[in-house]
Amino acid sequence: MKEWFLLIDPIPLKGSLNMAVDEHLFHSLPDEPCTFLRFYQWARPTASLGYSQKAENVLDREFCRAKGIDIVRRMTGGKLVLHHQEITYSIASSDLELFTTTLGGSYKRISQALMKGLEKMGLRPSPADMAPSFYARGNFPCFSHPAQDEIEVAGKKIIGSAQKRAGKKFLQHGSIPLRHDSALLKSVSLLGTSPDEIRMTSLSLALGRDVDFHWAVNHLVAGFLDFFGVGLKPLTFTRADWDKIHGLQKNKYESKAWIFPDKN
Repeated sequence: MKEWFLLIDPIPLKGSLNMAVDEHLFHSLPDEPCTFLRFYQWARPTASLGYSQKAENVLDREFCRAKGIDIVRRMTGGKLVLHHQEITYSIASSDLELFTTTLGGSYKRISQALMKGLEKMGLRPSPADMAPSFYARGNFPCFSHPAQDEIEVAGKKIIGSAQKRAGKKFLQHGSIPLRHDSALLKSVSLLGTSPDEIRMTSLSLALGRDVDFHWAVNHLVAGFLDFFGVGLKPLTFTRADWDKIHGLQKNKYESKAWIFPDKN
């Protein structure tokens, strides 16, 4: 049986530190098959930009500043996400046998494992069909519409994910709302009073009761174990690891040159 490394962060972290930890896991992958599975939270509401997005096209920076909402840029692609009252998962892997050689193939397998976890919670998730062209080409936030093979419950998106690949190694992370606030998302994402519907739901709304982080993570972990048939062992960072992580946080993820490159 293959063994993965598991990291469940016990306390919410600042957005820049979360992104630095995920990148460190990606860079820590050896050439031989290895997989890191992580679950974490955010210390405060944080808007994350996809790697290639122009902030002025998708984000109301003045609103974020006034409301104390942090802004980060991911190393992965995808659209704007507001991280708030959620579980975030990340998977970094160099195992082509389990995850295939393509972005689409690995994305689909991870979605299938996530759906197993949602089913264990009592939900009936399904993979979304291809997103309409207006969503793919537009500046809509991630949770305005499910993209192909993303996961929805009762026709509404419940998980939004993004991936970065380099050779046989990849990082994928995604947002799973515990609770949601579509009005706040609209304000952050420049949709404001737009009549366009935010087609998202949350674990608490879908289950009809309040759901906490640890309860949901336990079910998600069980879904990954069932689908991939692997074992888990805890991951701990050394002092050298933390030095690298904090270096990434300070020099990259808290740098205006990284977050707002179009303003340089």
